[in-house]
Amino acid sequence: MVSKTIDNFNISQISESGQCFRIAQRDEDLYSVIASGKYLEIKQNGKECIFCCSEEEYEQFWKIYFDLDEDYIFYISQIDPNDSYLNIAAQFGDGIRILRQDLWEMIASFLISQQNNIVRIRRCIHNISECYGEPKINFRGETYYTFPGPERLAYLPEDALKECNLGYRSKYVVRTARRIVEGETDLEQIRHMTYKKAKAELLKLFGVGEKVADCICLFGLHHLQAFPVDTHITQALDKHYKRGFPKRRYKGYEGVMQQYIFYWELKKAGKI
Repeated sequence: MVSKTIDNFNISQISESGQCFRIAQRDEDLYSVIASGKYLEIKQNGKECIFCCSEEEYEQFWKIYFDLDEDYIFYISQIDPNDSYLNIAAQFGDGIRILRQDLWEMIASFLISQQNNIVRIRRCIHNISECYGEPKINFRGETYYTFPGPERLAYLPEDALKECNLGYRSKYVVRTARRIVEGETDLEQIRHMTYKKAKAELLKLFGVGEKVADCICLFGLHHLQAFPVDTHITQALDKHYKRGFPKRRYKGYEGVMQQYIFYWELKKAGKI
């Protein structure tokens, strides 16, 4: 057990923010997280958080995963005081942090996300993991499943993942996994690219468009300047930023502002 007092961290908000699909609520203030083959439970009461893991695992993995060394108070403090909309959105979602997630899992997750909602994406990820991932046992003695690497999916029939409720997205994931396994796409190289170069490389993948590429850059590569635009963001921009979102003001962390807007719009729409 590791007990920490953390500002600007809310595991409930993060779980509903559309960036991660393997966080689940177990109890009123208790959440489970599966990431990179590891299992964690977090109990949170206000700023007080209990991480059910060793101090070593917390320091070496979970603190990094949750981006806990980053100063999100600074990001919020930079918001234009005259921008009432963004101030309200940031105050409402001030516990959101941009997670440092596995690149391959984010590629697959956001290929699946197209024309989909968070509940269904979670179910798809769960199904794929249960069918093709590695079973492991958590500290409660329960079985959980890792997310399968590209090598497990690369040579499946292109429609095989329809059994996991992916529908037409099955071929996107299988073709991309094959491309990675056969060396046409080098994830290690992409991890070390600038935002613009990484995005250009991701756009070469079958089924990846602008929005998906930006989601992968933001949530899988931690390029905070990525600003994914979906229908919710488009509607917000049309209503509140008729001259375009002032990215220059938030240069280098535009994606943090995007998350505040996205979460606020989802909540207002009653979709989370």
